[in-house]
Amino acid sequence: MFLGVAAGAFGAHGLSSYFARFPELEGTFETAVRYHIYHALALLAVGWATTRWPGTLTTWAGYLLFAGVIIFSGSLYLLVMTRLRWLGAITPIGGVAFLAGWVCLLLAAARSS
Repeated sequence: MFLGVAAGAFGAHGLSSYFARFPELEGTFETAVRYHIYHALALLAVGWATTRWPGTLTTWAGYLLFAGVIIFSGSLYLLVMTRLRWLGAITPIGGVAFLAGWVCLLLAAARSS
């Protein structure tokens, strides 16, 4: 969560002149920060879920959501900073990790009912 907030602040204040030169990248950076923050909050929820629904599924949910942040947001941060467009091809892998993490969490909750 700290790193997501720091990235957001850096984007808003430290990169304003950069985004003035490359305005098409500002939305990409904002998407990276938004998904970073959402899934940092989701990781807190997974931490709580492991106390309620302990097991492999909740553990995998945490691993997958964490991997999603690294791959999805990380690839977008790198794309913005390097302007290497091919990094955008890596981003969907992080999206799949997010989805798989949410599925694991939902299955853990469903199986405990």
